[in-house]
Amino acid sequence: MAKNGYDVYLKDCLLPVTPGKIQIKINGGNKTVKLINEGEINILKKAELTDIEFEAEIPQVQYPYAVYPSEFKDAGYFFDLFEELKTSKKPFQFIVCRRTPAGKTLQNTNIKVSLEDYRITEEAKNGFDFKVKFNLKQYRDYGTKTVNIAENSKATTKKARAKSTVQPSTPIGIGSDVIVNGRLHRDSYGNGPGQTKNNYRGKINFINQKGSHPYHVTTPAGGWLGWVTADSVKGG
Repeated sequence: MAKNGYDVYLKDCLLPVTPGKIQIKINGGNKTVKLINEGEINILKKAELTDIEFEAEIPQVQYPYAVYPSEFKDAGYFFDLFEELKTSKKPFQFIVCRRTPAGKTLQNTNIKVSLEDYRITEEAKNGFDFKVKFNLKQYRDYGTKTVNIAENSKATTKKARAKSTVQPSTPIGIGSDVIVNGRLHRDSYGNGPGQTKNNYRGKINFINQKGSHPYHVTTPAGGWLGWVTADSVKGG
């Protein structure tokens, strides 16, 4: 857990220094038109894709305030990861885990995104360190439609099956990555109900098969969250 209570992940990469500011812009898709008799009106449409922008410090030397999951990594390590996210043509999860100094879990952010672009800045006032500015865009899964023209000239439409994202069921054990959809509790017997998580990516660190809520969930970094029912988790 970062010293200031915030952890920021790009896929499974924890940024060593939490950005000082993160801007999340929820774009509207509404359209304004002018009618002859009614004047200007607003046509409400589905929201457009969300934009995320922030700048992060990537140290070249180790600092007390920088956080690494195992050991210090230099800037080259992170630049390779960023370039892989950009060139792989695959979406990934942008995650912000928030916790107060007292240890209370706050609202987290977990959005599937693409890396639109990033800019590396090297400036004298930053010494040997780099600043990297990221522009992310929300990614939505989608499918396609095909149209078959029958001999009788009647068109029939069928929806093409999107590539299945369902993975074969795997046993959940201690250390498993899971997706949580359910309410957290203080103990494995359902006492002390707390927050409800939706599509939250976490880890399992304890299992009590005798309890009605057998799995204990943590943040990706290991911060304790609570116990959930078996049907509230699936392999992530």
